[in-house]
Amino acid sequence: MNFNRKLLFQYIYSDIIASLIVWFVFILFRKFINDIELIYFLGVLLPTKYYLYSMIVFPAYCLMINALAGFYLNVLKKNKIDIFLSTLITSFLIATTLFFGLRINDVAISSQYFYYSLLTLFALLFVVSYLLRVIIFNKVQLNFETKKWTSNTIIIGDGSNAKKIAKDIEKHGKQFNFVGFVSILKRASTSDDSDNLGVLYDIDTIIKNHNIKEIIVALDDDAREQDLFKIINQLYTYDVEIRFTPRLYEILTGSARISSIGINPLVSITQLNMPDWQISVKRVLDVVVSLVSLILLSPLFIYFAIKIKYDSKGPVFFRQERIGRSGKPFNMIKFRTMYINSENGRPKLSSAFDERITPFGRILRKYRFDELPQFWNVLIGDMSLVGPRPERKFFIDQIVKEAPYYCLLYKIRPGLTSWGPIKIGYADTIDKMIERLNYDIIYIENMSLFNDLKILLLTVEILFKGKGM
Repeated sequence: MNFNRKLLFQYIYSDIIASLIVWFVFILFRKFINDIELIYFLGVLLPTKYYLYSMIVFPAYCLMINALAGFYLNVLKKNKIDIFLSTLITSFLIATTLFFGLRINDVAISSQYFYYSLLTLFALLFVVSYLLRVIIFNKVQLNFETKKWTSNTIIIGDGSNAKKIAKDIEKHGKQFNFVGFVSILKRASTSDDSDNLGVLYDIDTIIKNHNIKEIIVALDDDAREQDLFKIINQLYTYDVEIRFTPRLYEILTGSARISSIGINPLVSITQLNMPDWQISVKRVLDVVVSLVSLILLSPLFIYFAIKIKYDSKGPVFFRQERIGRSGKPFNMIKFRTMYINSENGRPKLSSAFDERITPFGRILRKYRFDELPQFWNVLIGDMSLVGPRPERKFFIDQIVKEAPYYCLLYKIRPGLTSWGPIKIGYADTIDKMIERLNYDIIYIENMSLFNDLKILLLTVEILFKGKGM
C-alpha cells in the first residue's frame, strides 16, 4: 500500500473540511459584526448566493496555496514542527491575500473592523486546520508505533557497518521494518542466514517479493567510492528511497541528515536540497511557461515545419529515447536538424561542423530553436525548464565508466537548459559530457528558484547571440 498517497488524500480532505468550517463560521461572524445579508430557508440561516459561491472558491483557494507552499509533498516525512510552521504561514498568506488582494465586497465599518476581521479569519484558519492536521499526524505516529504502517527496508552490505545500521533501525526506527541484508558478492554472508535475502544480482526479485520501499547502502569503510555509486546506479530505476552511510566528505559538507532520532546520520540520494515550496512553484512555472510558449510559438512552429520539409526529406519532428528522472526512459522531441538515417543504427555525437546537419538545421541549432518542441516534454512532466540535459543510455554507459556518480542527475527532471550546457555548450566528446556533468551536479547541490532564473536569463543571452553551437 502506498501510505504516502493515502496520507496525502487525508490531508487534502481535512484541509477542505477545515476551510468549509472556517468560512461558514467567518460568515456568521461577519453577520454578527457587520450585519451582512443572509437568508432563512425552512428556519435555517443560510448565506446568500454570493456566499454560497464563495464556499466553493475559498476551499479551492486554500488548497492551491497549500500546494504551492509544498505541504502536499513528502507528507509522510513531515514532523510536528513542519506542520505547525506550514499551517501558520499558509493561513497568514490566505487571510492577507483574501483581504488585500480580493477584497471582501461589503462596507467596512472602520479600519479597526477590517483588521479585526483579518485577524479573526487568520486565527480561525490556523486553529482549525492545525488541529485536524495534528489529529492525522498523531494517527500516523500510532500506526508506525504499532507497526500497522511500516516501510519495508533492506540494507545492502553485510559487514560491521551494515549490522550497526540494522540494530539502530530495529531499536529506534519505528517507521522502518527491517527485512534483511543483501550481499554485494556471492560469498558467505557474515550476517545470520535468516537475515540474508540474497545477493545484489537478485535485487529486482528481492524488491518485488518483499515490497521494499527503503534501501540503505551500508558498505564497510574500506569499500571504494566507485563501488558505492555502481550500486546506486543499479537502484535508481526502482521506486524506492535510497540512502547510504556517510563518509568524512558528506559529514563535513553537511550532506548527512539525521532521518530519525537514534539512527546514525544517512545521506539521501533521492531527496533534494530544494525546499518543498520551491519544488512546487518550480513545477507550476514549468507547466505555465511551457503551455504559454507552445501557444505563442505555434505560428513559428508552422514556419519551421514548412522550412524543414522544404529543406530535406523526412519528418518535421525527431524523437529520441533519453534517460530522465529516476533513470527511466522517455521520448524527447526536437525539430529534425539532420538528414534521415544519419546514424545508421549506431549512436554518434554531433559537432558544429557535422556534415549530417541540414542547411536549415544548422540555423536551428545555432539559436537552439530545434529544442523548442521540448516545451511539450516539460508540459507533460518528462522534463523541466531548468535541469541537466538528458542523455542516451549508450553514452551514459560510457560516462559511468569514468564518472560513476552520474546517477546523482537522476534526482531531478532533465531540463531544456542548465548550468552545464551554458558553460560547455554542445558536448561532442565523452570528456566534454563529463565536464558538463560536473557543472550539473553543482547546480543540483545548489538548486533554487533564484538560480533557475539566472540560468534562464543566461540561456536567453546565448540564444540572441547565436551561440547554440
